[in-house]
Amino acid sequence: MMNFENLCMGCMKDIGESKQCPYCGFFVDSPQIMPYLPLKTIIGERYLVGKLLDSNGDGATYMGWDINQKMPVTIREFLPEAIAQRDEKTLELKAMAGCELVYRDCMQSFLELWRKLVRLRGLSALVSAFDIIEDNSTAYAISEYMEGITLRDYLLKTHQGYISWEQARILFMPVLSTLGTLHSAGILHRGISPTTLIIGSDNKMRITGFSIGQARTARGDLSAQLFQGYAAFEQYGFEGQQGPWTDIYSFAAVLFRALIGSTPPEATARVTNDKMMIPGRFAETIPVYVINAMVNALQILPEERTKTIEQLRDELSASPNIINSGIDFSTPAPRRTSEEQVPEKKEGENKSQSKKTAVKAALISAAFALVIIIVLCLTVFREPIKNFVSKNDEPTTAPTVQSTVDVPNFVGQNYDKISITTSFTSRYNFSVQQEYSKTVEKGVVISQSIPAYSTVDFVQGKKIDISLVVSAGPKAVVMPDVTGLTYDEAVKKIVDAGFAEENISTVTKYNDGTHLNKTIASSSPVAEKECEATDKIVLQIWSEYSSNKSAI
Repeated sequence: MMNFENLCMGCMKDIGESKQCPYCGFFVDSPQIMPYLPLKTIIGERYLVGKLLDSNGDGATYMGWDINQKMPVTIREFLPEAIAQRDEKTLELKAMAGCELVYRDCMQSFLELWRKLVRLRGLSALVSAFDIIEDNSTAYAISEYMEGITLRDYLLKTHQGYISWEQARILFMPVLSTLGTLHSAGILHRGISPTTLIIGSDNKMRITGFSIGQARTARGDLSAQLFQGYAAFEQYGFEGQQGPWTDIYSFAAVLFRALIGSTPPEATARVTNDKMMIPGRFAETIPVYVINAMVNALQILPEERTKTIEQLRDELSASPNIINSGIDFSTPAPRRTSEEQVPEKKEGENKSQSKKTAVKAALISAAFALVIIIVLCLTVFREPIKNFVSKNDEPTTAPTVQSTVDVPNFVGQNYDKISITTSFTSRYNFSVQQEYSKTVEKGVVISQSIPAYSTVDFVQGKKIDISLVVSAGPKAVVMPDVTGLTYDEAVKKIVDAGFAEENISTVTKYNDGTHLNKTIASSSPVAEKECEATDKIVLQIWSEYSSNKSAI
């Protein structure tokens, strides 16, 4: 069997006996925090578990190693922390009391999703999954490991923060085709965003970050992962069925980000104050058919939105025109099929028809606005209106408890991800304190002020205050220059710099008579090098002079 001790658990490259990986910087003695699988756990007698890469409502993704094929992979574990716990000794997952049925249903959804993805491996714009393992009373999906950067990082690396339509077309259109195939197979992603699209070394974009629907819909049994600005309105738990149009909204929002350079407003905010628009300077350069396609795909209400990938592809492939004014997204753009033709008109007819068209357009716009208002009043604003009508009959009181919530387990999660997760930021007011740690990776939460799974009151209009201690990574300590000092002087200087005295050892170096006896010849690590406070230090000390070198 291969010697796994030489593999870096962060990138699965052979690093020999090094304590820190020269490729990815991962420390070999870094632990994996519960409830995640310990480093070097073997599942299904074939796959070696490495560093945690990502986690959300339905699971955790690890760096992995295929023992049989001797290649790096990614391992996706079904791990719904809101309804399950891990036994630290056996590593098995067990549903919390009262959550057994939900756990079973969600695990079935997980298996169904990944079995479909395994059957679809090989799609040009998809990171392929190729195996499913059931172990530890849960399930694991094994996918190819692909080095690359997220679309978010790709865009940030550009000079202006956005790309042209010609560049975007090459990246996005293959993804659109693959997304259509996924929909035909009954798979909805529900999480298309700049962080779940990855660009490989071949400069092609691929879809990653799959999760079950229960983890991408608010107000459910699992902690919802909704990407702010990219999640569709119906994912927030309001009335509205999810379908291909849900992914179409997210895809169009990502395209908007790529072409305009800014994240679209959150769908729930657009309902009451839709400030989303394309500035004139971009509208002058982006083909009007692309703008029209985005307008139609980014309609807030599902029933007004582009319904199929085929329809979106057709609209993104229409003939270009010129447009000079800013474009907003408040109403759908006019749709025209390739068969529709514009008849020629005489000049007088044109003027008369223009007046009729303007009046008709105004009436249609007014009627459409009235319909939207009625729909919103019957759905989104039904309760606020009811409360407003009846508030004169009610005594004025202090805010009342709207509900109780179970505080999630933030320990072990990356704070950057917590801070952009809508389901967390809409409910909690985070204060962060950083603390140096050798054992906890930088950016990962070490502890929280309110214990995980505690039940607390959630008051309408007021967030829950919670303090998080976040790892700042190992404290950097600079090795002082102790050359020429006596041992006692050197030890004092090293300890004053922040190192531990018990980690200091010595070796003797032959003195040819040109050096002071019992002084420091050199040190390892060398002077001025940044180290960890717990690193071991070796001091070379000049021996007492002796003409007989073999006596040393």
